Amino acid sequence: MNLKQNYGCAHWHSEKDVVALKCPCHSEFHPCLLCHEDKYGTPPERWPEESWAQEKAILCRVCEMAMTIADYMTCNSTCPKCGAAFNPRCRNHWPLYFAMKEDVV
Repeated sequence: MNLKQNYGCAHWHSEKDVVALKCPCHSEFHPCLLCHEDKYGTPPERWPEESWAQEKAILCRVCEMAMTIADYMTCNSTCPKCGAAFNPRCRNHWPLYFAMKEDVV
């Protein structure tokens, strides 16, 4: 299966945009928030912090490895299995996918 084709992003196109994310509201992986919104008409739900260590919600589209959110957040923008470089600027979008501590009022 060619995941770059199946999960190709219509919005981000760099060689490092090779991650797909699964959100709690659907069991499918999407390359970005906008791709999710295009398909479902709504933004994705965010993962609560208590699920980060267990939920394999991140997919490397190069080698098809699924990883936990915690593993993704600590991998230094590199796939632990195949070494593919992930876009480090995706970190700026984490609050859109993951309920961060600073979100708590």
